[in-house]
Order: sequence, then C-alpha cells, then structure tokens
Amino acid sequence: MHKIALALAGITALAAAGAASAQDKPTVALIPGLTTDAFYITMHKGAQAAADELGIELIYQGGPEFNPTVQVPVLQAVTARQPDVILIAPTDKQQLIAPLRQAHDAGVQIITVDTFIDDGKYQDGEGEGDFPLSYVASDNVQGGRMAGEALAKAVGGEGKVYVSNVKPGISTTDQREEGFKEAMQAFPGIEVLETQFNDDDANKAAAQLQAVFARNPDLVGVFGANLFSAIGAADGVKALGKSGEIRVVAFDTPTRIVDDIKSGLIDMAIAQHPYDIGYEGVKAAAAVIDGQQIEPSIGTGFTVMDASNIDQPEVRERIYSE
Repeated sequence: MHKIALALAGITALAAAGAASAQDKPTVALIPGLTTDAFYITMHKGAQAAADELGIELIYQGGPEFNPTVQVPVLQAVTARQPDVILIAPTDKQQLIAPLRQAHDAGVQIITVDTFIDDGKYQDGEGEGDFPLSYVASDNVQGGRMAGEALAKAVGGEGKVYVSNVKPGISTTDQREEGFKEAMQAFPGIEVLETQFNDDDANKAAAQLQAVFARNPDLVGVFGANLFSAIGAADGVKALGKSGEIRVVAFDTPTRIVDDIKSGLIDMAIAQHPYDIGYEGVKAAAAVIDGQQIEPSIGTGFTVMDASNIDQPEVRERIYSE
C-alpha cells in the first residue's frame, strides 16, 4: 500500500506539473473573418506553422459568415479564455472598435490581420481605434491599383467597367475599390460605373453582372474585389456567353479562380499571401509576449496570376488551400 500511495502521489505530481507547464505556455488566438473561406484556411495554416515553431498554443475560432453580428460573440468568448494576444480580422472597421476595446481593457493585446479597425493607423495617438499594436496585411490599395491597371490593359483603355464589391465598411475591400478607381484615373477612355454590392453572395454578384450588362450592353470589364465577388462576376459573364468579351479581374486565388483563369473566364487574379499573414501575425504576437516592441504596420506581398504563369511552381504555391 505504501508503494502504491507513493506511485499515486508521483502521478499526481506529474499531472500537476503538466498542467502548470500547459498553463505557462503562451497562448495566441486567431479569429478569422470567417472560417469557410480558403483565404482564412490558408492563413490558419501559416499561423499554426509559426505557433509550432515558437512553442505557442494557438486557438482558432471564428464564425461561418463575414459579419460583425456573428464575429462579436466569438470575440467575447475568446476574450473570456484570456489569451495573451488576439489576432483578428475585424469584419467591420467601426463596429468592432468597442468589442476589441473591451478585450484590450481586459488585458489582452490586440493585433489585426488582413482587415483593420478605424483608419488602420495604430499607436499614433489618434482615433478611437488606436490601441491595437499592429496591422499585418497586404497593401490593399496597391492591390486595387494593380487590378485596375490590369483591367485597363485587358480592355484596351476604353469602355465601361465596374467594381463588384461586398458592402461598404469593410476595410480591405474599401481599399481595393479605392486603389482600382485611382488607377482608372489614368485612363480617360474608361468609364467606371456604379459599384455593385453583393453582400458576399456569389449568386447575387452573378445576377448583378447580368443586370449591369442589360443596362450597359457596351460593358467590357469588371473587377471582383474579393473571392465571392469575382466568382459571381465570372459566373454572370459565363451565363451571358460573353467570356473573353467582358473581362474579369479577380482578387484572391482559391482553386476555383485558378480554374477560371485556365479556361479564360477570368483574365488575371491578384493573390495575397495569407499564409504569410498568419505566420507573421503569430511571430509578432510572440515578440509582444516577450516584451518586445513591434512595428505598427507589417506588410506582406502579392503574386499576380494569369494564363502565362499559372503553372509555374512559385506561382502555384500561392494558391489558397481548400
């Protein structure tokens, strides 16, 4: 009995030590814009790779829709778990300020990834959304410019085009539209029609493409400012039998977009580097946990995909995971 008691005591001590060790392990939470998008699935893989390398416990929790009403309860549940740092892709640049402030006031450090709150300029002493430590993302204005220049080239610098977008108030897609319209100012022969907002619904984006064409039979191009906008626009073009006549430039590159590039339905796509965003986000969080200062803006790049390079290995590795 004495030996058994000693053995049990040893097991108890080991369990307690294991619990203490797990408790001492730094914890970072990643809250995506939504969990079902290939972009965020790829970001999660990059974040997990960095977490594994750095000995960090990664919590990944999100909702099925890109919607602040869905995201805020997720944020509150994650905050209650008291991670050291939250990495989050805010689904609205204004509506997420107050909930993120509550998490910050509860002692959790905040870094935004992909999207931002307020004006996205953190730690400058201005604005209600100044408190996040950093914003890790692609330069979405520049990406929009690249898309605009590509579409202008594809249509020969003349004709009517429009932007298929999600809804106002999303930092990334607002910026992509901004960059696109800036680029179009260099092409006086192109008329930019009213933006069509599709609420992240590809079927709605397809119907809008057909409606815009019905009003403007001289439509020559469309910029899909995110995955579902681009897929929907491409489907609308296909339904009209106008592939190759109405040019489509996409933002983001899951397998479906790549297939459409190969078939000629989409001319070009701007691929962000979501794996890098997740990886660099966790690295920045680890630096914060170690008491280091980090840059308030951490940029990641783009890869331009079209029919000429889509099968090159260095390009294919930038296709988003499914």
